[in-house]
Amino acid sequence: MKPAIRPRFSLRAKLALLSLLLLALPWVGYRYVKEMEALLLEGQRDALVATSRAVATALHDRPQLMQVRPRTSLSSQSASIALLPGEELVEAAPTPAAEVESDQPAVAEVEAILRGLERTTSRIWVVNRDLRVLALAGSLRHDERAESGAAGGNGGERLTGWKGPWYALLARIMPPGGAALDDVVDPDRVATGREVFDALLMGAPASRLSRIADSGVMVVSAAHPIWSGDQVLGAVVVEESTHSIQSLRNRALERLLLLTLAGFVIAAVLVFGFASRLSSRIRRLRDEAEGAIDARGRITPVRTGSVAGDEVGDLSRSFSALLDRLARNQSYLESMASRLSHELRTPIAVVRSSLENLHTVAMPQEAETYMARAEAGLSRLSRILSRMSEATRMEQALATTESERFDLRTVVNECVNGYSVVYPTQRFEGDLPAYPVWVRGAPDLAAQMLDKLVENAADFAQPETPIRISLKFLSAMAELSVTNIGPPLPAELEGRLFESMVSARKRDGGDEPHLGLGLYVARMIAVFHGGTLRAENLETGDGVCMSAEFRLA
Repeated sequence: MKPAIRPRFSLRAKLALLSLLLLALPWVGYRYVKEMEALLLEGQRDALVATSRAVATALHDRPQLMQVRPRTSLSSQSASIALLPGEELVEAAPTPAAEVESDQPAVAEVEAILRGLERTTSRIWVVNRDLRVLALAGSLRHDERAESGAAGGNGGERLTGWKGPWYALLARIMPPGGAALDDVVDPDRVATGREVFDALLMGAPASRLSRIADSGVMVVSAAHPIWSGDQVLGAVVVEESTHSIQSLRNRALERLLLLTLAGFVIAAVLVFGFASRLSSRIRRLRDEAEGAIDARGRITPVRTGSVAGDEVGDLSRSFSALLDRLARNQSYLESMASRLSHELRTPIAVVRSSLENLHTVAMPQEAETYMARAEAGLSRLSRILSRMSEATRMEQALATTESERFDLRTVVNECVNGYSVVYPTQRFEGDLPAYPVWVRGAPDLAAQMLDKLVENAADFAQPETPIRISLKFLSAMAELSVTNIGPPLPAELEGRLFESMVSARKRDGGDEPHLGLGLYVARMIAVFHGGTLRAENLETGDGVCMSAEFRLA
């Protein structure tokens, strides 16, 4: 029973699936970039906290700087103040000019402290306990254009060639920072900022990472309290956008994506080339293994990859060594028949001459019976030797026989007419075309092959059933078939029926020896005529059909 064959899954497909494990490398690289981004953000927050601490140190224990009055009227800020239902905005009395003028030196001093930090990458503002911004320095828009250009491609320059689709893909994977930031401090950030709350009410430095609404920009802010004794008078808030970190992250991801694509292309080419070469070597080895036995049943060696040092080379060398031993064994078996025939002919001749001499000597009546048995056994042994040497003689005859053009229909018709005399108890039916069938070969060999097929059919045909001999055209070939009604071919002989010394007959010890050489000789004749010989059971399962093909001339 043959094992069930699994669905075909080529070696190249398996290696391609195995190479998908390389997808873990870009994922690891992406996780590494994200970890580095988190570390940079943490470092940026610590740096902003340190900056706010340094500015707050310059404002400690100076309460007069935190008690300034606003220089704008309430109506000018009404647009940014949210009123509850039923509330009205009441205009306060104008601040006396003397008080405003007295506030100017304090505001100027705070602004002077912050002015030295305007050239930094941060925005710094000071807020008092009334959540009023007293001074502002720096900007968040100092490098947005350059960083957005580095993150998005070429800073608005028209991209041509492969750069356009490449940066379009990067923009979808890594979107740019977003809209430009506004340098005006949003009152909502002052009132709702957690870092401002912690600094003013808790007296502790704090930091926060927030996203500016409708901009997609991340802003890191840090606040540090301004002390006067044990009292918190205000806070210093330092803000900085994450444009630089995002730009660095995008450049790292861009390089990672580019290297990943290049690595995948190189790996795919190498894996596909290696798999193709390995698959081709295995296929060649398979083809040579399948063709190791030629049409005449002879074994040829396998040489694919015989000099390779890998496992496929070892396998091919093992196949070659195995087939070489089988070929030597086959050669020995093929020559054994002729050797036995040659070695046994002399003892048989001695026995035959001895029996003939015994006939000239007066012997008892009982000895005549044993003499007859000895002569019958000797005759049977002689026929066995003749059958054993028949295949050898046929190979030698085929090697020296010249092909000619002849009418196969005439040869088959003459044979069918003669079978009625040879097999008087058997009925034959011929199905021959009405026109000649010209083939190239030897007519006497074709008749000999048909004799072997008919002899085999007559041995297995059931009594009173006809043996049908038909000849027909099959494209560029002519098919000669012999059909008999009888037992089907056994499954264990499938593919082996035409080999030497193989027979489906039972060993009944009859007078006629059967060594399994008849169909072997018939196959050699069919190969000589450029065709093949095959045997198959009838579809009804009650008989066997043997067919031989001839090449048309």
